[in-house]
Amino acid sequence: MSRALPKYNKRRVGIIGGAAAVVLSGAVIAGSALAGEGANNEDAAGNASPGTISCPSVEGSLPAVPASAQAEVDRNLALLDTQIQEANQRLIDTVGQGGANFVQNAILGPLEDKRIATLNRIETAIGRAAAKPEGLEALAPCQLNQGGAAGAGEEADAGAGAGAGAGEGAEDAGNAGAAGTITCPEVEGELPAIPASAQAEVDRNLALLDTQIQEANQRLIDTVGQGGPNFVQNAILGPLEDKRVAALNRIETAIGRAAAKPEGLEALAPCQLNQ
Repeated sequence: MSRALPKYNKRRVGIIGGAAAVVLSGAVIAGSALAGEGANNEDAAGNASPGTISCPSVEGSLPAVPASAQAEVDRNLALLDTQIQEANQRLIDTVGQGGANFVQNAILGPLEDKRIATLNRIETAIGRAAAKPEGLEALAPCQLNQGGAAGAGEEADAGAGAGAGAGEGAEDAGNAGAAGTITCPEVEGELPAIPASAQAEVDRNLALLDTQIQEANQRLIDTVGQGGPNFVQNAILGPLEDKRVAALNRIETAIGRAAAKPEGLEALAPCQLNQ
């Protein structure tokens, strides 16, 4: 079985004490940061601040980090900061886009999935040399702190659906015309023999993988005409891959409780658009 991608196991366990106590804010986005945006958009949405994304602090919730794990933990802590910065930049780049749930679906949701994967890697790195911390996933969800009349994309009630980005998609449509369909690698045929005790959990996650594809295909339809040339990759295919990684890790873990744990199922996570 392919080992093309690294493995990280998602553990859904209790919340670490004090996990939600400290919030790590992304870099503050000043109103002047939208000057270029406002120059191109005469409406109020173009001049409004999109706000900033803030996430729970991770470093203060970690146990003592073994010396052998320090470098890997530091890399992943830095990656968590980078993910917040990228999400804040995406807030700026997408001001005025999408419907009422755009920020949640296209920015906050994908950010949470990325943070879960990174937090799992931190748990695994520490667990190789000491007691593995549990429940860091509780630090994954982030929130939007809006400033002023922020969130033009959030408040555009009429923006949902195919007609939402009419002005957006007229000249720079990354999802224009026929929506196409999303296809993903088949998983069931790549699995080893499944222990009886794991069958129900594996079946649930296989069904979830199918549901995720159906939801992504529906989102393709709902967002025809929205976004720029990378909209489908950033807002649909990328988040779908993150969700699939999590589901595939759960399948590996379920089988591994009663038999040899399969490795490398994450290689089946990336999907593609067939137009």
